[in-house]
Amino acid sequence: MIFDAIEDFARALGPQGALAGLDLGTKTIGVAVSDGLRRVASPLETIRRTRFSDDAARLQEILSARDIRGLVLGLPLNMDGSEGPRCQSSRAFARNFSRVRAMPIAFWDERLSSVAAERALLEADTSRKRRGEVIDQVAAGYILQGALDRLAHLER
Repeated sequence: MIFDAIEDFARALGPQGALAGLDLGTKTIGVAVSDGLRRVASPLETIRRTRFSDDAARLQEILSARDIRGLVLGLPLNMDGSEGPRCQSSRAFARNFSRVRAMPIAFWDERLSSVAAERALLEADTSRKRRGEVIDQVAAGYILQGALDRLAHLER
């Protein structure tokens, strides 16, 4: 089940249970997870991309170990809101992954998430080397937190 609207995603989820957020890049996948009450997103790890089957297997391990109930994928829209090749790649990943594991999957506008992640890491005085290691998972955290905030607003 893949959803463009977060409202439809919310209806497909149960009332509680952790979610995972993904920042899909060409070389890496940043992964973040939420708590079971869906209040806080935390960066978890960066998967080095190889083949889809290997990437999906590692992602499945994470989802199973943390009892993840849904996925939020960053959708890299252009600044004017249009979709380009990177969006098509994210949508293809979602379609392929949904064939491997049946769970609700939603897209979240990720414009400027990497910029926000970079700024946060700079403010934390993170070394250049360390920033390179964690930037994708921190960006995934920003993506997931945006979706969590919207889901919390829908509950009111």
